[in-house]
Amino acid sequence: MDTEERLAKLERELLAEKRRTRWVLAAVGLGVVGVLAWTWATSTPTAQAQGANIGPKVIRATQFILEDETGKARARLVVDKDGPGLALYDETGQIRAGLGVNKDGAELTLLDETSKPRAMLSMGKDGPGLVLGDETGKKRVGLAVDKEGPRLALDDETGKARAGLTVSKDGPRLALSDETGKVIWSQP
Repeated sequence: MDTEERLAKLERELLAEKRRTRWVLAAVGLGVVGVLAWTWATSTPTAQAQGANIGPKVIRATQFILEDETGKARARLVVDKDGPGLALYDETGQIRAGLGVNKDGAELTLLDETSKPRAMLSMGKDGPGLVLGDETGKKRVGLAVDKEGPRLALDDETGKARAGLTVSKDGPRLALSDETGKVIWSQP
């Protein structure tokens, strides 16, 4: 497989990841809307059953905690000095997903059963980014698009960049590095 075929394959994979990212963001957005709608719908069941129009039209708070039937927190919606955030917990109380917005942008983080971040999707001032981590929580794959163009970085288990692909106005560039981070091959 020559360089052009590899580049074409990586571009197809990049497009597929973008599509998956959009679906994940849409699903999380729908989930947030669903949780808020469910909370609102179940907050006054007696009044709704009677068709009465009582209760507040607007609820103002800095924090909402949703609990399961045993009283464990399963979701937390918070607004603090940094901005709004949503945390979703599994049945053991471990955080499994987080969505936050701050002055620098927005981030969606998916965590494994040990609360290690495994996938992070962000939208910052410079553009979107996707980071995939290994079972230790270390970054292994980074994908970003900024004003210079798209970038793909592959890191080894120690966190050293080992392969990188960039596409800029000057064209594509592929670089491979040794275990110390020194570039051992670059094209062009």
